Amino acid sequence: MRGTSRKRDRLGPMTPDQIMAFGRRALRIARTEIAAVSALFIVTLGVMTFVELADDMTEADGRAFDQAVLEAMRPGAMADPWGPGWLEEAAMDLTALGGIAVLGLFALATVGFLVLQRKRLSALLLVLGLAGGVALSEGLKAVFGRERPPEALQAVETLNASFPSGHSLLSAVFYLSIGVMLTRAFQQKRFKAYVIGVAVLLTLIVGLTRVYLAAHWATDVLAGWSVGAAWAMALWLVAYAVQRRQQGHPQAPHVLPVDEEDGARG
Repeated sequence: MRGTSRKRDRLGPMTPDQIMAFGRRALRIARTEIAAVSALFIVTLGVMTFVELADDMTEADGRAFDQAVLEAMRPGAMADPWGPGWLEEAAMDLTALGGIAVLGLFALATVGFLVLQRKRLSALLLVLGLAGGVALSEGLKAVFGRERPPEALQAVETLNASFPSGHSLLSAVFYLSIGVMLTRAFQQKRFKAYVIGVAVLLTLIVGLTRVYLAAHWATDVLAGWSVGAAWAMALWLVAYAVQRRQQGHPQAPHVLPVDEEDGARG
């Protein structure tokens, strides 16, 4: 009879504290799964968008769109883009935020900081992200071999093929990855939104300046954003999977899954 009584107690109505604890756990799990599904959706959408852009690039409609955007930036095939002179100077400065040299310097500083913080997985993922982004950019450029806009209209020097935009791709990989990492340092939603907003803004600025300076066609930039965002979210999913494997229960992915254990040992 005592065993039956204890069983009934366990199956009885939950206390308010138990209900609150259950609700918090359910909400935490829901947020985690929504984040993972959202990241997977971005990966899928990015790949599909790139495939569509690559197909349109060879068709009349795609070329007409690129030409229309170029003519809007260079009315009458002007040597300089529309707008005051300071705007072009600013664009030339800002477009460097997506260059390999600048991103490499930022990445070196960031990786050094992560290593000092014993966040080795984060450092490794960031290195793999940029290295993979460079490989993707150069490989896709070699495959498609698209010519850039007329050289007479380009306000900056260019080296290789046009599709996709390497600046747009790498800036999406780096800034979005850093943005996602930094969101784990804040609890308030407004701070998280601010960090992600800045990361997206930097990515957009780099891509838009490439079009404004006639270094790329508009579809080159859209393709770079698509591949870069997909690659960044794929790395996020890897970190998420590693943490789930280590912890054995659903929890929002930390900036670096194995780093907490390293800190505990120290």
